[in-house]
Order: sequence, then C-alpha cells, then structure tokens
Amino acid sequence: MRIVALVSGSGTTLQALLDAVAAGRIDATVVAVGADKDCHGLERAQAAGAATFVVEPAEHPDRPTWNRALQEIVAGHQPDLVLLAGFMRILDEEFVTAFAPALINTHPALLPSFPGAHGVRDALAHGVKITGATVHRVVPEVDAGQILGQVAVPVLPEDDEATLHERIKMAERELFVDVVAELCADADAQ
Repeated sequence: MRIVALVSGSGTTLQALLDAVAAGRIDATVVAVGADKDCHGLERAQAAGAATFVVEPAEHPDRPTWNRALQEIVAGHQPDLVLLAGFMRILDEEFVTAFAPALINTHPALLPSFPGAHGVRDALAHGVKITGATVHRVVPEVDAGQILGQVAVPVLPEDDEATLHERIKMAERELFVDVVAELCADADAQ
C-alpha cells in the first residue's frame, strides 16, 4: 500500500504512523507527506525518508485553486490511502471525491457527537463523562463519514481542554495506527 499523509503541525500522529511502518505493524510505504505550511511534521517525514511537499493556501488566489493544486500533487504520488494525520484544513468536495473512500481522518471526539474544529471544548462544555477519538472515512460533510474505529477516553474532574486533548491525542494515535494497519492488511488479503 502506498500512503500519502497530510499534516499541519508537530506531526505526532504522523510519527506514530511512521514508527508503525518501520516496525512492520503496517504493511505499507509512506511515499510522501504534504503540509499546508512549513511544520515539524515535514522534518519527521524527511527523517523517515519520505518525500515532502508544501501547498500553502496563501500562494493561491482562492480555496478551490488551492484544493486543485494539493489534489494534483497528492494524485501524482499514486496513493492507495490518503491519511489526514493532524491536517487542519477542510478539503473541498472535488478533492474528497477524488480520493474517497481511501481518504481517512481522525477526530478528537466520539462521532457523531461533537463534530467540527472544537470537539474537545464542546465535550467539556456539555459535561460528558466520557469522550474519545474517532477514525473515519472523509466525505464532503465535515466529520460525517463512515466510522472505522473509536476509543473512549474518560473526562477527569480536573480536566481542562489542554489536559483532556493531550490524553485524547495519545489514544487517537494508537487507534489511527490500528485502523491503518487493518486497512492495509485487508487490502493485502484481497
């Protein structure tokens, strides 16, 4: 399986993926890692020997043009899976359709509860005792795709958004690796 991963930040989810590939837990190759800005995730990818690219929205006249530029570069790597590993941009319908159902994302809540950019904050505001992480297929509607895996994370009385989010991210990374490993194993079996 050929994987293209997209990142926006420190790349801890990407690192979990790269480590799992290197350890043989995931039968795949991360052929490229792209980002919407210069970020530490690209350094992690380079250290693992993956090609990297940046497609900054500010370098394009509008969002559709940016989406097409990103889509063209991703497609050029001929991916079997496109993984949003902490990628903080909403992709348009044309991009999603081009790669679905092989476009996979994570979300820091138990979908369908608390979709959108503030899943952790929303869970705290609603006073839930359990939240978690979801890995799902990407569809044009935000955080509405088929759920591939979920993990529960308890909300502790002393939690604030930062502490809860950090615990969710730890669980989310493991879940992401497990789901991607399963997707690759299923593809190998076919």
